[in-house]
Amino acid sequence: MSIQQIDVKYTAVATAENGRDGRVATDDGKLDVVVNPPKEMGGSGAGTNPEQLFAAGYSACFQGALGVVARKENADISGSIVTAKVGIGQTEAGGFGLEVAISASIPNVDAATAQSLIEKAHQVCPYSGATRGNIKVELAVA
Repeated sequence: MSIQQIDVKYTAVATAENGRDGRVATDDGKLDVVVNPPKEMGGSGAGTNPEQLFAAGYSACFQGALGVVARKENADISGSIVTAKVGIGQTEAGGFGLEVAISASIPNVDAATAQSLIEKAHQVCPYSGATRGNIKVELAVA
């Protein structure tokens, strides 16, 4: 499989200081947060953590992809909500890995249409493309 070439329209730049127990900021100053490991991983839990930031980005991106698909399908997704849960844990090889569960509530369509829309959104979402084949991603209609 080859690396996909893209026509880059925007590049986000973020810098971390002191890894998972420090600070992360974007070059434009719009995001500047303290990061700490969660209590469940032995940290203070005082700040946010990379998994929360990934979940926030993935849910927003997936919602955008859902909008793209809905426009093509002429489906009403107004009032829809997308939630991403990002889990982190130790792998069998001794390192750490992630898994994601995406759920979408789409109140103005039936369950079968909602399922079809989230499956199609999963095909066009850049985060889904980046994770495909690398980590477990589950999709569900909420």
